[in-house]
This record gives sequence, C-alpha cells and structure tokens, in this order.
Amino acid sequence: MSKKVLANDGVSQSGVEKLEEAGYEVITTNVAQDQLKDYINKHEIDVLLVRSATTVRQELIDACPSLKIIGRGGVGMDNIDVAYAREKGLKVINTPAASSASVAELVFAHLYGGVRFLYDANRSMPLEGDSNFKGLKKAYAKGVELRGKTIGIIGIGRIGQEVAKIAAGVGMNIIAHDSYADGAPTVSWKLFDGQEISVQIPLVGKDELLKQADFITLHVPAQDDYVLGADEFKAMKKGAAVVNAARGGVLDEVALVAALENEHLSFAALDVFEKEPQPEITLMMNSKLSLTPHIGAATNEAQDRIGVELADQIIAELG
Repeated sequence: MSKKVLANDGVSQSGVEKLEEAGYEVITTNVAQDQLKDYINKHEIDVLLVRSATTVRQELIDACPSLKIIGRGGVGMDNIDVAYAREKGLKVINTPAASSASVAELVFAHLYGGVRFLYDANRSMPLEGDSNFKGLKKAYAKGVELRGKTIGIIGIGRIGQEVAKIAAGVGMNIIAHDSYADGAPTVSWKLFDGQEISVQIPLVGKDELLKQADFITLHVPAQDDYVLGADEFKAMKKGAAVVNAARGGVLDEVALVAALENEHLSFAALDVFEKEPQPEITLMMNSKLSLTPHIGAATNEAQDRIGVELADQIIAELG
C-alpha cells in the first residue's frame, strides 16, 4: 500500500512527480483547518505538508496517530508545535535554503521601488498622469541611488547572506548584526562568466547598525519582543528606510507609522504583518509604505526547490 502525503497548502509539480515516482500517493486537496483531523484519520495520512496557512498544534498531533512526518515548505516553523511533535516521535522537516534568493530579490524590489517612489507613483500615475504629469515629475524628482549607501542587515543567516550578495553587487556598504553569529561570515557567489567573488560581512552591535545604516532589512525568526520599535526608529538616521520580509511581529507597526508620519523615516516596505491575513487599515492607507502580501518565497523557482527538497527528505526518511 502506497504511503500518503497530504500537501494541504499545495506543493510544486516537481515535488509531486518526485514523490509519485518513489511510490507515494500525493493529495493536494486543501482541507479546512477544523476538518483536518478527521481527513487525516479517514485517509490514514503518513505525511502532512504545510506552508504558512495551516497550523499543526499539539491537539492535531495527538489526534492523528498515522502521521509520521510534518513538513513545512519554507523556513519559519512557528505554525507547528515542533518540539512537541518531535517528543511524540514525529519527524519535522523544512526547507530553510530553498527560498533565500527569492526573499532577497523581493527586498531589493522594495528598496529600488522605495528610493524612486514607485510605490506611490504607481498609485498616482493612473489617476493624475495625464492631468498633472509635470507635478508628479517634480514630486518624484528627488530619488536616490542605492550605490554607495549603507545597508544594515539584522539577521545574517541564509536569507541575510543572499541580501548581502545583491547589496555587494549593487555597490552598497554592508554591515550586519546577529546575536547568534559566530564571527563575521564570508559570502561567495559565481558571476555569469565563472569568476567567483568572496566578501566578508562586518558584524556590528545593534546600536551601531541603527546609527550607520541608510536602509535596514530584517531577517530574523518570530520572537516575543519587537526587534525594531519606537526607540530603534528614533535611533536611526533621519531619512532612513526599513524593510521587513521576515515575520510579522518583529517590527512595531504602530511605531513605524508614527516614524513615517513625523518624517523621521523616508519610507518602509512590509511583506509580512502582525495581523495576517487582515493587516491594519492604517498600513494599507499609508502613502509611504511599499506593501506586498507575504510573497517573499512565492517564485516559481523557489516553489520548485521547496517541493523537490521536501520530497527528498520524505523519501530519505520513509523510503
């Protein structure tokens, strides 16, 4: 009898094919959270794969004895009771490296859009482009270049290092802060012609980073306290900007809006929110915010890598 995988939040076709070739039955039906327990038990599911929409808490783990593996397509596993699942003998897997490049590219999409006011111009041009072209041109004429500016990366794990690679290529000065880093990391990558570049990322204290950085980007896991709140925004350079493509709740959104409204910060970009999937309306309406709906890992390439990586781990564990 084939082993059954329920990919409740979806999985790439390449992942499905790899599992099916190994003899697994892959179910991609999206089961509502409150019906998940009954579905898993009725169909005797061996592997439950989730992304960020489905939660796997202690109650579900206790109620579903057929489960052997819980997999998270992505990095953060705050929607899974990981320690409890492992205590109960389940294998918990994720794909920490698969989406790093995608998230890093989104950070720079927001940064380039921010320094040239695209987040606002894309709203204003359809409304006023024909009647107020010169006025808009004047309003958006004071853009700045990223080259030569300082980017402060808080959290220099896999995603932070991918951000550093792009920043180095752009010609930015790079500083990083990471409470858990063991010495200044070196990042290496190949150019299109086969040459390899290596850059060491200087580590600084958090206060120093806040003081020096023109742009700050967060790449930290979910945690109890804000990494950036009112005091941190106040300590940043006037005219600096912030990007959060990490987790909702690592940045104080109320304090951020205040720092934008008093013009201490020039703009900010959010891909994640404290109240997903219903972010605060004050964020939606703020003209200095560049916003995306938690799409950091949502590229075709990342989803392919995630699917294949999960499939490899499942096959290695269950055969």
